[in-house]
Amino acid sequence: MNPYRSAIVLILLLSLISCSGNYSVTERGNIKKTFTPGNVSVHDPSVVVADGRYYIFGSHMDSAVSDDLMHWTRFTQGVSPANPLFSNLFAPDRGAFRYVGRNDQGSWSVWAPDVIYNPAMGKWMMYFCTTSSYIKSNLCFALSDSAEGPYAYQDTILYSGFTRQTVDQTNVEEVIGEGNFSSYLDFGNYNNSLWPNAIDPALFHDREGRLWMVYGSWSGGVFILEIDRETGYPIHPAADDADGTDSYFGKHLAGGYHNSVEGPYVIYDEASGYYYLFVSYGGLVSNGGYQIRLYRSENPDGPYVDKRGESLDFTKADHREYGVKLMGNYSFPSLTMAYMAPGHNSAMINDEGDIYLVHHTRFDDGTEYHEPRVRRLFRTDDGWLTAAPFAYNQSEARAEGYRKTEIAGYYYTVNHGTDIGPEIREAAPLFFKANGMILSGKGGRRGSWSYDSASGAVSLVLGGSAFEGVLLTGKDESGNDILAITALSDRNESLWGVHYK
Repeated sequence: MNPYRSAIVLILLLSLISCSGNYSVTERGNIKKTFTPGNVSVHDPSVVVADGRYYIFGSHMDSAVSDDLMHWTRFTQGVSPANPLFSNLFAPDRGAFRYVGRNDQGSWSVWAPDVIYNPAMGKWMMYFCTTSSYIKSNLCFALSDSAEGPYAYQDTILYSGFTRQTVDQTNVEEVIGEGNFSSYLDFGNYNNSLWPNAIDPALFHDREGRLWMVYGSWSGGVFILEIDRETGYPIHPAADDADGTDSYFGKHLAGGYHNSVEGPYVIYDEASGYYYLFVSYGGLVSNGGYQIRLYRSENPDGPYVDKRGESLDFTKADHREYGVKLMGNYSFPSLTMAYMAPGHNSAMINDEGDIYLVHHTRFDDGTEYHEPRVRRLFRTDDGWLTAAPFAYNQSEARAEGYRKTEIAGYYYTVNHGTDIGPEIREAAPLFFKANGMILSGKGGRRGSWSYDSASGAVSLVLGGSAFEGVLLTGKDESGNDILAITALSDRNESLWGVHYK
C-alpha cells in the first residue's frame, strides 16, 4: 500500500476517533465527556449524619447510605410490610393510613420523610407523610434508637383535605375547638388555595435549640410549626392574622393559591447568622421545570426574603420572579446528558462549617429515571449561598491566591434565569480577559469581572445584572481540571461558569 495513502488514512481515522463523542474540541483543547450513573435512585432525599456515615431517606420508603457522599448503597426500598425501615407501619390498625386510605392506584403512599436526632428524647425522629390525593394528606412521626431504623410509628399529627363531612376523622377540632373549622372550607370543601397540603415535612433546630417543622406543597403554600422536643407533637400557636399565623397549621412562610412551591427545607448557618429556606418550583417530571429556589431570614419563622428583599406572600400571584433560582435544567460540554428537574433538596453543615446540598435530579434521557446528587454550597460575601456547578467529588475549593492572568480564558456559562419551564440552559462560551473585560464568542463586549485573591470572591456585571459569588478550583464530573464561577445576581439569577484548563 502507498505509504502516503496509509498516513492519510491514519490521520482521518484519528480525526474520527477524536470526534466520536468521548472528546469535544473547544477553544482550550480537549474536554473529556462522561456520564457515570449512580447505583441508587432515591427521590426527595433527606440527608443526616450518624456515626460518621451519611444517610439519605426518600419517598416510597427508599433509603441509602454512604461513607463519602459520592457512592451510595441502598438499604431499604419500596412501600411494603417487608421493608425493614418501619417496625409497625403496617400493623393491623393502619394508623398512618386510616384517614387518607389508598391512592387512586390502590397503593399506600409514603412520601418525603425527614430524619433528625432529638437530644431531648435521645431518639432519632422521622417525620413523613401519607396521602391519597393532591390535598388529602397527613403528617406522621416515628421514633428509633438508630438512624437506620427500624422506626416505630407514633401518631398522625396534622391533616389536610378534610371536608365538613370528614373533619371528625382528624384532630382539627381537638386543637382549635369543636365547630371552629369553617375558615378552612370553601362551600364545604377544603380550601386548598389558602391552606396547605400536609406533606413534605422537614425539621431543624434554631440557634436556641428549639425544634421547628416546615412543610407544605403547592395548595396554600409552605407553613411552619414549632415542635415540642419532649413529645414530638406540634406546639399550636395562638392565631395572629396580621402575622399570617393560624392556630392549627402554624405560620405561613411562602406560596399559596396553588403556586408550585414545595419540598421546603431550612438550615441555620451559625457562620452567617441566617436561616436559609430552600423550596422547589415547577412540576417534578423531567420537562416540568423543576428547580431549587432559596430565601433567607434572621428568624426561624421568617419572614424569608430573596436577593431583592421580597417574600413570597399571598399578594404574589406569579411566583417566577421570586426566590433565588439556585439551579434548573442545564448542560455543559463535559456532560453527555443534560441535567433536568433538580429539586426537593435537603442540606447539611459539617463540623468544619462546609455546607452540602443534597437533591434528586433527572436527565435528558427520555425517561423519568432519577438519582441523588450532592453539591458543595459556598457562602458569598453578601451572606448568600451559591452552589457548585458540578457534583461533589472532594476536589472543590475556593480558588484563592490566583493571578488574573491565571483566571483569564474561555468560560462556558449558564445563567439559570428565573423561568419555570422545560428549557435546557446550554452553556455558552464567554472570554474573560485579564484586564477585567468579558467578551462574547464573537469578540463583542458583554460585561466585566473582578476577583479578590485573598478570599476567592468574584463580582461580575453581565447582561444588565450584578453578580456576587465565588471562584472555585477542582475537577468536574468527567475528571477535567477546571476553574468555576458560581454567583448570584441582584435579580435572583444564578450564574455558573466553567473554564476547562
